[in-house]
Amino acid sequence: MSAPSPAAATVRQDAGTTLAAAGATALGAGALAPVFTDDRWLPGVLAAVAAVSLAGLALRLAGPALWGWASGGRPPSSRWAALGVPIVPIGQLLALACVLTGLFAPERAVARWVPTPESVADLGAVLVDGSAQIREQFTPVVAVSGLCALTALMMGILAVVVDLVAVGGRQPALAALALLVVFCVPVSTIDGGIGLWPVALPMAGLVLLLWADQHQRLAWAPRRAGGPRRVTGALTAVRTGLLALAAAMVLGSLVPRLGEGDFAAAWPSGSDGPGGSSTGTSLDPAAALQGELTREDPIDLLRVRASAPDPGYLRAVALDVYDPELGWTLGGLDGGRSLARAEVLAPLPDGAPGREVEATVTVLGHDDQFLPVLASPLAVSLDGAEDWRFDSFSATVFAPDVTTEDDLTYLTTGVEPRPTPEQLAGAGPVSPGRPEAALGAPPPLDRSVTDLVAALTADAGTPAEVVQAVYGFMTDPANGWEYSLATEPGTTGDDLADFLINRRGYCEQYAGAMAALVRAAGIPARLVLGYTPGIPQADGSRVVTSNDAHAWVEVFFDGLGWLPYDPTPIDADRAVTLPWAPRPPDLEMDPRTDLPSVPLPAPAPVVPPVDAGIGDDAAAADGTGTPDRLATTLRVAGGVLLAAALVAAPAAVRVLQRRRRLAAGSPAAAWDELAATARDLGLPWDPWWTPRQVAARLGETLPRTPAVGRGLHRSGGGRDADARAAVARLAGAEESASYARPGSAPEPADLAQALRTARRGLLAAAEPRVRLRALLWPASVPETLLTGRGVQRLRRIGAGRRPRTAA
Repeated sequence: MSAPSPAAATVRQDAGTTLAAAGATALGAGALAPVFTDDRWLPGVLAAVAAVSLAGLALRLAGPALWGWASGGRPPSSRWAALGVPIVPIGQLLALACVLTGLFAPERAVARWVPTPESVADLGAVLVDGSAQIREQFTPVVAVSGLCALTALMMGILAVVVDLVAVGGRQPALAALALLVVFCVPVSTIDGGIGLWPVALPMAGLVLLLWADQHQRLAWAPRRAGGPRRVTGALTAVRTGLLALAAAMVLGSLVPRLGEGDFAAAWPSGSDGPGGSSTGTSLDPAAALQGELTREDPIDLLRVRASAPDPGYLRAVALDVYDPELGWTLGGLDGGRSLARAEVLAPLPDGAPGREVEATVTVLGHDDQFLPVLASPLAVSLDGAEDWRFDSFSATVFAPDVTTEDDLTYLTTGVEPRPTPEQLAGAGPVSPGRPEAALGAPPPLDRSVTDLVAALTADAGTPAEVVQAVYGFMTDPANGWEYSLATEPGTTGDDLADFLINRRGYCEQYAGAMAALVRAAGIPARLVLGYTPGIPQADGSRVVTSNDAHAWVEVFFDGLGWLPYDPTPIDADRAVTLPWAPRPPDLEMDPRTDLPSVPLPAPAPVVPPVDAGIGDDAAAADGTGTPDRLATTLRVAGGVLLAAALVAAPAAVRVLQRRRRLAAGSPAAAWDELAATARDLGLPWDPWWTPRQVAARLGETLPRTPAVGRGLHRSGGGRDADARAAVARLAGAEESASYARPGSAPEPADLAQALRTARRGLLAAAEPRVRLRALLWPASVPETLLTGRGVQRLRRIGAGRRPRTAA
């Protein structure tokens, strides 16, 4: 069977590298998993990467065939070959545009996939909405359409870059640097660990690219006697990937991170950075409640005119996911129903008693993607209702693309639950088939916390008695509870356990702790963020200010629905009357009269994500609210040093490699170093050339300027002549060592000096940009990880000489 032509072999190799680049990019996208609350972003990313890969594969396979058909089999000229280089990435970008159009803006596209000017405008609007969501949401973010489109666009462009470098530039190892762009997203926005898979998957992509790099450089290893052909480079790729994975796991804890949320967390309070408005009045799922409560001058947020003098809470969002390390976070919103098409939103269960309340709310200074509504909302009416959606599971009204704004007025109708004591006592356990039952699964908690729950509920027989036992424990003044915006640091290493020991905090800690304890007892519970009813006005309305930002607990009872509980000690004028959860008189205090003139140091939060950015920024503040500049400086300096070390690592490895070979002084070490230098400079070096052929080709790269006098032996033509002679000397030593009988050839002397001379000549003949690239990113560095006798034999073969025979 005849061997394939070089052109066919090249096309086949490019096809394999194209698929490897696509697989590596898709694996690298796994680093984004912690950034989102669910995986709805993933199909768009995979479709974008697949479109880029298939378009590149089709163009590379069809291009030579079309040229041969059009030109009658003539090879393309250098000019036509140069014009063909950008065709592949351009075609990939067009394929990416078609996929994004079909997924996110198909209405006005041709056949729902081919872009038109109108569909391009629609897609642009979706991407603009996604960029706005980046500024408005905190991690983990809700995978709304705009963010999904923006993520697919980013990964699609990244796939084009990886493909261009790996296939077009024939540098798959260099393309692996692009995966760092994806990995930097969770590292920069997630507070705490991101898990194993978001690290392991990009490392698997790195392994794939390194394998493609080795396969491309070493091609196929020669056959052993009677054995099959086999691909080289897999061992190197696996070893390098495992080393990178280990380094990532070790260094991950040392990388400075921003606070929880987006990059806006790095902007100082009150600035108009990318995090949102300068007022800071947004109540996001990771809202900074302490920042609201410590304002010296509260901000008017809402004006409420209700049908009842005590309208109850205005709930904004429910946090239903609890993790001992991450705290309470927002679960995945289901996309929701549009308010323009919704009828009854979240009524109480059939037969559950309640009081219907209606309120007209006027936005004064509130700016958020979550709309405050009455409990158990039945209906919400406002202009632009088609922009707002309702998540039935969490009873949350949210807008993927807009926020509340000044002068917005809306009508909200809700039903306050009013169960009788007999109904509450008769409520049994939640049926396992109900979706709310998932919120009653006991989370993994510290042993001291579970022991406390067991002790509190030992005599409780019904769910109502269990909840009342926990509520009574957290509201009994004899237990030493204290309201404070500053807490003492704990010693257990567990935020919840520390709070239950110190018993000092504000609504965030109180509500988060009670919800965790109730859930630990097996009863569905969640943390709710919103506002207390506000301050009564002379005209009968109520004004909700930033001081009214609050957190409380909702517990689900079978047949009754979600009932609120509020364990935080606040003044009766602010508290909502809950007949099933009365408040002891001694528990009342008004935190608005206890506000410091400056923000207090942040407590060690029980629920860190609820207080985005405060845990990191305020914990580093002193008593005057001034940030700890030394700690910030050290973190920044550490990040800069680590980045510099990563950039300088290839050059450092190359220097150590060169010193080791110079110290060895053997023909093999000198020839390997000459080969590495040629690789770094991009000089011709075919693995199957003999040493004499290599010396001749390298000599052709050196200019032949005549030497004038002996004084020029260090520069100009004299240096080039010396370099050619040094290369020939190294080639002769390699020939003798490789092909002569062992012990028959004397060991040549001064090979180290010949190697230095050859390297100086080759470096001087190269252009400055080539020398700089060889210094900062030497192409020979991946081969330094080749170890073991069998792999060393492959190195010698790849370097252009036969394996030495044994004596």
